[in-house]
Amino acid sequence: MKKIAAKLWQIIRGPMQWRVLWLWHSKFMVGVTGIVRDQDGRVLLLKHRMWPEGRQWGLPTGYANAGESFEDTIVREVREETGLTVKACELAHLKSGYKLRVEVAYEALFVSGRIQAASFEILEARWFSPDDLPEGMQDSHRQLIHRRRR
Repeated sequence: MKKIAAKLWQIIRGPMQWRVLWLWHSKFMVGVTGIVRDQDGRVLLLKHRMWPEGRQWGLPTGYANAGESFEDTIVREVREETGLTVKACELAHLKSGYKLRVEVAYEALFVSGRIQAASFEILEARWFSPDDLPEGMQDSHRQLIHRRRR
């Protein structure tokens, strides 16, 4: 039976193999977070409208679009939510094991722009010293900031 399955797999090469794999395996959303730092070492934090009351401060975060690299996701999310241009750098964190979600975090560097947090999702955006983070911040984001101190 194993030989038959292996032979069949070799016969259906190319796009058909990908379709079979796609049907067989779980589908995941990928949440991408950016630990955006400026030239002074401050961290960009956003006050998210949709997050739970009392825990609304956190790093820029969003979901990857189909076909989008994770680095491009954080660049896009920061631009959409703040108007700032950033450059994604090294991978800082990767966590799986959720039912339908994977979490990815990248260090990112501020490149240019002025904060314009006039979006439906974001109430406020500000730069903070890693030693003076606001109350009401996501614990996981606080850990990301301090894990990769420069």
